[in-house]
Order: sequence, then C-alpha cells, then structure tokens
Amino acid sequence: DIVASVMKDWAVERGATHYTHWFQPLTGSTAEKHDSMIDTDSDGGMHFAFSGKALVQGEPDASSFPSGGLRATFEARGYTAWDPTSPAFLARSGGTATLCIPTVFVSWTGEALDKKTPLLRSMEALSKQALRIVRFFGNTDASRVTTTVGCEQEYFLIDAELARKRSDLMVCERTLFGARPPKGQQLEDHYFGAIPPRVLAFMTDLEEELFRLGIPVKTRHNEVAPGQYEFAPTFEYANVACDHQMLLMETIRRVAPKHGLFATLHEKPFTGMNGSGKHMNWSMTTDTGTNLLDPRDETHTNMQFLVFLCAVIRAIDLHADLLRASVASAANDHRLGANEAPPAIMSVFLGDMLEDIIDQLEKGSPNRTRKGGTLDLGSRTLPNIPRHSGDRNRTSPFAFTGNRFEFRAVGSSGTAAWPATVLNTIVADSIEHVANQLESAVGAKPTPAKVEQAARNVLRDLVKQHRRVVFGGDNYTEEWHAEAEARGLPNLKDTVEAIPVMLAKKNLTLFKRHKVLTKPEVEGRAMIFMESYVKRSQIESEQMVLMSRVLFLPASVEHQRRMAEAVAATEAAGIDASELREALDHFSELANRLRVLVDRLDEADNHHDEDPFAHATYIRETVHPLMEEVRELVDLLEVQVAAELWPVPSYRELMFLR
Repeated sequence: DIVASVMKDWAVERGATHYTHWFQPLTGSTAEKHDSMIDTDSDGGMHFAFSGKALVQGEPDASSFPSGGLRATFEARGYTAWDPTSPAFLARSGGTATLCIPTVFVSWTGEALDKKTPLLRSMEALSKQALRIVRFFGNTDASRVTTTVGCEQEYFLIDAELARKRSDLMVCERTLFGARPPKGQQLEDHYFGAIPPRVLAFMTDLEEELFRLGIPVKTRHNEVAPGQYEFAPTFEYANVACDHQMLLMETIRRVAPKHGLFATLHEKPFTGMNGSGKHMNWSMTTDTGTNLLDPRDETHTNMQFLVFLCAVIRAIDLHADLLRASVASAANDHRLGANEAPPAIMSVFLGDMLEDIIDQLEKGSPNRTRKGGTLDLGSRTLPNIPRHSGDRNRTSPFAFTGNRFEFRAVGSSGTAAWPATVLNTIVADSIEHVANQLESAVGAKPTPAKVEQAARNVLRDLVKQHRRVVFGGDNYTEEWHAEAEARGLPNLKDTVEAIPVMLAKKNLTLFKRHKVLTKPEVEGRAMIFMESYVKRSQIESEQMVLMSRVLFLPASVEHQRRMAEAVAATEAAGIDASELREALDHFSELANRLRVLVDRLDEADNHHDEDPFAHATYIRETVHPLMEEVRELVDLLEVQVAAELWPVPSYRELMFLR
C-alpha cells in the first residue's frame, strides 16, 4: 500500500489520472486496460486512490488473447501480476498521462500467456547455473548472475502522404509490389551519411520521448538502404531491455506521424533493398559488476571466461534448431536465408584471437593471446589507434563482438523477449552440463591446481565436440551452405520448417527441466506462432488480390486502351504500325496473364485447414509461389504503364525522403 501510494502521488503530480497493467501477450505487441485513479467518497467528493492490491494484481480477459489451446473461449479469467524488477513509467498522449505498471500475464490455471513470464524464469535458470561456475573459480561475493541485452533497432521512414496511398504499406507494413528503382543502395552512399534534416527532427523528438520513458538510447544513424535508419540503446538487464524494446517500437510509430512520416518496422518492406533486423547484444554479468564474457587482456589465462565461452558454443551447437525457431516469423522469412542478413544456419563467429585460443585448447593448454597492436595511419597529425585482436563479421548470425555476443538474426518487428528466453535457457542448460563435469573432476576438496587442470580438460573435450558450429567466413556464400550441411548443422530455411522443432522431445524436456515452460505452454506457443504465420500470409495474399483487381488491372486496361487508340490512329494515317501493334499484343498478353493469376491466387486463398501446420505448408507451397508470380507481372507492368496512370507511388518516390 505504501509503494502504491507513493507511485500514485508521483504519477498524479505529473498529470496522470489513470493507471494500467502493461503486459505483453502472445500477439507480438503490448496490451493495456486503463482504470481511473479517481474515486468518490460518501459525501460525493472526489480524490485520487491507488491501493497495493490494484498495484499487484489485475484481471484482464484471458480468452480473447492467443493461448494456443491453453484457454477456451468460455474460460475468461486471467491475471496480470506486477513485475517490480521493471520500472513503472508514464505514457503521455493527447495531453494526458497514464501510469503504466509492467506486469506478467497468466491464465487462471497458472500458464504463462505472455512473453515476460518465461523470460524471467529463464533468467532465474541461468543465474542458478552460472553461479556454480562463478563459485567454482572462487567468487563467493556474487549472489546472482543476470543476462544483459542491448537491441539495435532498424526501421524505415516514408513520407506519410505517400505511404497512405499504398494500402499494402498500411495493412501489411511492407510493399507487396514495386519495381526496383534505377538508384537504390548500390552506391552505398546512404549508410552513415548525413541524416536528413526532417529525419533528424524526428529523431530528436523521439529521443526526448524515450528519455522521458527511461529508455537510454545511445546511437542514431542512417542504415544501408535509402530511407532506413537505426536507434541503439545502452544495454540493460534483459527483462528491462525487452520491455524498453517494446516501448521503443511503439514510440517510433507514435512520433513519426508528428513529422509527416510513416515508420515501418517490417523486416523487408522493399524487395531488393536491405531488410531490417534487431541485433540483440547479449551477455552475462554478476551482481557485483563482473561481465562474465569479458575476455580481458591475457585471455588464455582467463579460464572462467573460456568456460563460459565454450558453454555458449556448446549451447548454440546442440540447440541451433531451437535458436533458429526463436526468430522465425512470416516477416523474418524475407531476411533469413535470403541474400542479405544472417542466413538461417546458426553458426558462431569468434574472431582471430579467440579462434586461436580455441585451437590451443583443442591441442592442450593455451599459452598465448594474440594482440591487435596499433594502426599507424601514415600522418604525423593522426594518432596511432589501437586495433582489436579480431575483425567483425556482419554475415554471422551469432558473433562475438568484444565482450558480448551479437545475435543478428532477430527480426526488427519481433519482440526480443522470446529469443532472449531461448538463449538464456539453452545457455543455462549448457552451463549446467559444464558445471557438473567441473565439480565432478575436482571432487570435494578443490585446489587451484585441480581447478585449472579440470577446466582445461573439460574445455578441450567441449571444443572437440562442438567447434563444428564455429565459422569465421562469409555466411552468405553457397560454399558455406554446402560446408554447413557436411558439418551436420541444421538449415531451417523458413518458419514452416522452424516452428515444429519447438515440439521436439529434447526441446520440451529442456524447457521443463529448467522450469521455463511446461509442455502445454510450449505447445501453445508453437500453435500461436504457426497461426500467426498463416494469418499474416493470408492478409498479404488477399491484399494482393484486392490491389491487383481494383488498382493495377484497371490501370493496365486504360494503358492498353491508349495503346490501341495509338495503333488505330497510326494505321489510319497510313503509317506502318506493326511494331506498335506488336507492343500492344505483348502488353495485352501480360495484362491477361495477370488477370488469370489473380483469379488463381484468389481461389487459393479460399483454402482452409484446421491444422495450422498443414495450412502453413499449403501456403508456402501453393500460395507464396502464386504471390511471387503476381508480383513479378505487376512489377513488369509498372515499368510499361504511363506514370500518370500508375495508381500507387513507386519505389523511387517512397524511398527517398525530402
């Protein structure tokens, strides 16, 4: 009650009249129900009131959110419960403020129906196991190990007036059609270029909003594709960082219209241009401030770091399928496995220095650490700058980047909480395995010499068994795909292949053993994720049919009429019009083919299967190929139809803000 009263006073002083339990259901977005803090007394007067009971627990409708079969429609009761590890905040809109209290969301029977509950459980699981390693190396001060996360957020900005003329952008947040412009990203002049004044004004406004929410944004810049930008916050505890990621995405979308802009966080809004990711920087730290993934100067002597490093490598090797599934979605399928962004094959990049130490571990005892040295830039006016001991690899889906791992496969529109949950869980499981081996090797009376020797022996075996997942080359090449197959690494190319692995016995056992998710909770999530894939794909295919019929076919018919009139007028003047007639015949054939294909796509959209896994397979094998054919034809027509007749703004208009 005391905490609630102080929280209420703090909020009311800043203009709040309502509070809400802010939570993250399995929709992929956030949810909130606002309740007034204004109460009446027996004399008809009014005052502000907020009790401890209202702070701690709420009761939204659990049957109206996705549950994957965990709850039936008539089973409505669900609970939100206060998460005191994530700070409350004020959301401002329309001249008012609302006190937002981060909460978990569970069913009446106790199943997790949100993204936050399993994340908190996974953090507990990792802390429990990581403390065993910390204790093994003599640290008795730390009482907790926490995972930290910092997510780089990429997004596109489009002029709002132009975006409103593209119903595919409004409905699907990506362009379903669009011919490639003559100038795209091939000159590489947008990346890190001068931020356009209009965009900088938006960024400045956005930063102010984010700071008021307590989100520590640090970096802003142009990204690779025209119209693409990035924000990156400072790392925070994983739970808080994932909450802040949701707020960051919401705030980007909310602030953009104030500047006449439309923001899309879709992974691939423009075909042929770089897509957007949410690179998740992940590490582990003790509550005494030690980053357990900091290699330090003489890395070969830092056995505690090497143990955690090899435990992570083992986790990625054994659970590459589950990690891949954690970032699977209809939108992210346009990136993963494509010709940019990390491929669907999970591999680990370590860099030259760590790979050298791994080699030494495999052969016996490491005795050296490669140094990066300095770079002489060739001018007396320039400093000699320190050089890292290893390069970076932007093609790797899971790369070590100095004192953390960067999970680059996370999609820009998705939540960071689920990938973080999976990563925490698989690493906790791997750390447990390593801790068991180390503790067994040293026995009841460990000595520094026993600890050192046990660590070397265990690490040598780990490297031999799991280094197949380590790869330092170009992940985009066909050669790597062939090599990965030879190494036995899984290549789950799309969501239809990836999601079912969640239901594998080893993965169900993994979640249950570490008390992160029960079998029904995992099964429910797999069902929800696949249903989401189906529904989003259906929305896109139906939108494609609609736009083709009411926009592109009429425009093509009008252009065809003009061509026919030109042919008739030319022939009436006694001029040879054979080439014009040939062009008319060719264009007419394209338009007719489009009409036939759209009808086929419309018919395919009417397919329904009660099993979302079977329906998803049908969409991948039947609907998506038809969508690709329709798009190819429309894009071909776009570059032939008169510009004034084309009914939607083109790529060359959308991608270059002025």
